[in-house]
Amino acid sequence: MIILTSNGLSSDVLINETGKFVSENGKAVIITTASLGYKDKDWHIPRLTQELEKLGQSVDYFDFDFQDAKLLLSYDVVEILGGNPFHLLTHLQLEENNAVIRKIVDEKVLIGISAGTLVLQKNINLVAQFNPEMNDEIGLTDLTGLALTDLDILPHYQRFLSRYEQLEERVRQYEKANNCTVTRLDDGEGIFIYDNRFYRV
Repeated sequence: MIILTSNGLSSDVLINETGKFVSENGKAVIITTASLGYKDKDWHIPRLTQELEKLGQSVDYFDFDFQDAKLLLSYDVVEILGGNPFHLLTHLQLEENNAVIRKIVDEKVLIGISAGTLVLQKNINLVAQFNPEMNDEIGLTDLTGLALTDLDILPHYQRFLSRYEQLEERVRQYEKANNCTVTRLDDGEGIFIYDNRFYRV
């Protein structure tokens, strides 16, 4: 199953709902690849670790930059940390990594956070519109995501309203140009996807 979030399991509601799908005394891993320059030292890591520990998980860290994706298959919960979606996507577009992520979705629990949520969608065109500079050093030309959901999600919506000028107007223009509906997801919210169904928490 897939849980798509803005900033992790950052509310009691998300923790409780995720607990329905996670067995205690399990193993979780946080993929730190997108957090360029910080990785497992990212300032979100302590909180994310505590959230997973609340679910009875022991927590490790993983980085596609240095480790083999097959290692992820030994975990019950795999959480993808946010950061630079362009860098993260370069790894997830690789056939062997893509296959591992899809196997996790089928057999385990996959949690996306921010950029980790974006790359699981059909593409990252929306974030490319707001933050093209994040791709300057990456140079990714194919913005195709893993397409594990048909949803178009904009994480951190309320927070971004004050960060980007005319955010809502630009999102509506994107919706019209791409004939889609963007799900505006706030911090503390999540979308649960399993058995070809989804619901928002």
